[in-house]
Amino acid sequence: MLLALLAHALPAHALGQKKLAWFDAPPADAVALARNGQAARLFVDASDYPGVVRAAGDLQADIARVSAARPALNTNGKPAGADVVIIGTVGKSALIDQLVAEGKLDVSAIKGKWEGWQVQTLRKPLPGVERALVIAGSDKRGTIYGIYEMSEQIGVSPWNWWADVPAAKHANVYASAEAAVSDAPVVQYRGIFLNDEAPALTGWVKQHYGDFNHKFYSKVFELILRLRGNYLWPAMWGEAFYDDDKLNGKTADDYGVVIGTSHHEPMMRAHDEWRRYGGGQHWDYNRSGDKLREFWTQGLRVTQGQEKLITLGMRGDGDEPMSRDANVSLLENIVSDQRSIIAKEINPDVTKVPQVWALYKEVQDYYEKGMRVPDDVMLLWCDDNWGNIRRLPTQEERKRAGGAGVYYHFDYVGGPRSYKWINVTPLPKVWEQMHLAWQYQANRMWIVNVGDLKPMEVPIEFFLTYAWNPAAWPAERLPDYLKLWATREFGPEYADDIADIVAKYAKYNGRRKPEQLEPNTYSLVNYNEAARIVDEYKTIAARAEKISAALSATKRDAFYQLVLYPVKASAVVNELYVTAGMNRLYGLQGRAATNDLATKTRALFAQDAELVRKYHEDISGGKWNHMMSQTHLGYTYWNQPPRNVMPPVTEMQVPKAADMGVAVEGSEQVWPGPGGDALAVPALDVFEQRARFIDIFNRGQQPFDYKVTASEPWITLDKPSGKVAREQRVAVNVRWAEVPDGVRTATLVISGAGGKTTVKVPVRKPEGAAAMTGFIETGGVVAMEAEHYTRAVAAGQRTWLKVPDHGRTLSGMTVLPVDAPADAAPAMRLEYDMQLFGAGTFEVQATLAPTQKFQPGQGLRYAVSFDDEAPQIVNVHADSSEKAWEKTVSDGATVLVSRHQVAQPGKHTLKFWALDSGLVLQKLVVNTGGQKPSYLGPPESPRK
Repeated sequence: MLLALLAHALPAHALGQKKLAWFDAPPADAVALARNGQAARLFVDASDYPGVVRAAGDLQADIARVSAARPALNTNGKPAGADVVIIGTVGKSALIDQLVAEGKLDVSAIKGKWEGWQVQTLRKPLPGVERALVIAGSDKRGTIYGIYEMSEQIGVSPWNWWADVPAAKHANVYASAEAAVSDAPVVQYRGIFLNDEAPALTGWVKQHYGDFNHKFYSKVFELILRLRGNYLWPAMWGEAFYDDDKLNGKTADDYGVVIGTSHHEPMMRAHDEWRRYGGGQHWDYNRSGDKLREFWTQGLRVTQGQEKLITLGMRGDGDEPMSRDANVSLLENIVSDQRSIIAKEINPDVTKVPQVWALYKEVQDYYEKGMRVPDDVMLLWCDDNWGNIRRLPTQEERKRAGGAGVYYHFDYVGGPRSYKWINVTPLPKVWEQMHLAWQYQANRMWIVNVGDLKPMEVPIEFFLTYAWNPAAWPAERLPDYLKLWATREFGPEYADDIADIVAKYAKYNGRRKPEQLEPNTYSLVNYNEAARIVDEYKTIAARAEKISAALSATKRDAFYQLVLYPVKASAVVNELYVTAGMNRLYGLQGRAATNDLATKTRALFAQDAELVRKYHEDISGGKWNHMMSQTHLGYTYWNQPPRNVMPPVTEMQVPKAADMGVAVEGSEQVWPGPGGDALAVPALDVFEQRARFIDIFNRGQQPFDYKVTASEPWITLDKPSGKVAREQRVAVNVRWAEVPDGVRTATLVISGAGGKTTVKVPVRKPEGAAAMTGFIETGGVVAMEAEHYTRAVAAGQRTWLKVPDHGRTLSGMTVLPVDAPADAAPAMRLEYDMQLFGAGTFEVQATLAPTQKFQPGQGLRYAVSFDDEAPQIVNVHADSSEKAWEKTVSDGATVLVSRHQVAQPGKHTLKFWALDSGLVLQKLVVNTGGQKPSYLGPPESPRK
């Protein structure tokens, strides 16, 4: 597991809870797993669980992967040799039990625990054995996790098969744990849901396995176990886990993976099985009760004796709500009848059989209206399908014997728009939401919808890692996680860069999912927003390309899958939509370059297809054909298009004669044209000290000469004259030391192709600028990242916490403990000092993470005030309409506005008051009248 202690200088692959593996200079009495071409023998009791024996075989193969030696695996006989590995489950392994009985091995740290494992090296533990590495488990999965802990520590990634991550070769491999190292999970059931699997995963499975059979699922089971998961909801759209291959269930049980069925598939029956065996009857309990009870009974009989977690309840056919006349009483009767079947078929004491009721969508509404299930049934709370948890247990609900869990999403089909293609969920968001779940004791099960599994490798592993031990990953350690991951997968040389690239592409995609992009999503003119977005993506894509070229050939296939493809593909898609938007704008402005952007749009569309082709045909010898076949371009409503469709482009007939046009930063208007005689660049400001630009462009085919003349000697122009073929951008700046104090306006005269126009250049250098402190108003706004507060004032037991990188533009600020009650009166706050240059009624926009109302009662609240005014309380969930929810999840943020009277210009302090815990503040903007429309809002203001 990725639980390495940063205090130790760990080798590239030793990412366990404590260092257990060495490749040179091992501690005294370390066990040589492989040395000088010889390997230690592995011993496992043949009577141990089949999954333990099988996983021991994986360790045998993994040692061979990293060394020149393949160990012998013994399932009988007495261990003997200088170095041996003894593997077994307490109570199932004669060797382990012997060591315990003789006082050689103390397993008290794991005995009786769910899935506990322990690793220890012993000196002379048995006659004829000099040194032994002992891997013991409290139960079958505990032993398996101990095995895979060693596999990972010696250098075998959990993604060795699923992402072709190679294992580095070593002449010698040692293990040492003089003091026992043990661990056990916090969340009991930790799993993934293969869902929305067509066309990508389905196409890949059909090509390689013919169907979703046990040969395919054995690969999934091994991955889950290597990631310390234990639970699976199998693929279900047109598939039926137990019916498609009668060996699927047995294989899962042999491996040690618990099987469940999804939130709308009760009693271990797949959705498609009703079509196959429902006799044409309606999926309606009032009309088909007898048939449904028979159907559900058969589901339990087919899975008899296999470890499972049974889903209760009933939704409408095809994951839809039930009919309007469905009522709480009917649903309670359904659950009662299902439990009667469980009691008859499995155990008369039905409380001993693990069961779960998923409170998904409208089912949660039934619960809130009074529907209840027996206390031994787990309540599976759900997110809103967009990674924001809808509800968590109250204090009273936490007393239930069945406990609670969370169903989460990295993939979704539904409104406001499906997202299935690529990773769009930043790890800090996952951390923040699952931290809530942990603190609210929703820790019985965490299950996440992962779509096709690939390319969700990074968030899947983080989700399961965090579920194993949330306390090991406090917010301040979040930046370390990806560095450790990148080191394990690709070595230490580029790990920091790779971690940053992976974090950034997920963060950028989380701002706006690729499926929701439009040519005008990001402002094409204000704050240089669209160009900045494209540059951000292109920068990390270029860094990834450089690293790929520098990596050894053996690592490039894995790097393409885990890093390069998602980064480049995301960059291309964002540039595609921005280019299409600029093409339309250029067409309206009459620029000759309009056609060039149409050509560029087509090239980017082709590049998107080429990246997919490479993934399918070139990477790993074509192993992953079909896996990136999910459509992602050309959405027109919530559901996916049948084929990728390029955004439409504008083309124009360009006259031969030269014809000058002029555009300015921050405006769609051009000269000549409506409003073209009053063009002005955004103000040049002494606090920002950044240039502005004008575009001199051609409306014809023939080039022309231009000249720009400034009215003031302190205005600078990087290209005051030249020739324009298509367009020329001219940077406008000033020499600030020469500018007199006060607000003034300069002008530019632009001439060329027989035309001439004037552009205004506002210049702001107020008196006393050098003495001003705090955030400085520029452009009619003060924009502040939440973490850049002037003062953080805590209250009582509550403290402020920065969640690194949890924001559309930077990080987030939240409150600990997350379940602390609100202050009786506003007390806890963040303060932001600022300089304002006017007075009046100003808006304060607060950008927050799209947190849902996860507790009953009123919505979550914060308050805002200026200086000593009374705080204005804002209820984040006052608007509970579907339209409001769709906007927040689409935008990846909730943006709310309060209005405040500021009596005079000068220095002021804005205060953000934390009332209810659970909210995450990301950004604040004070709009004094100059804010322009944009997606992310204005960039952060200057701060002194």
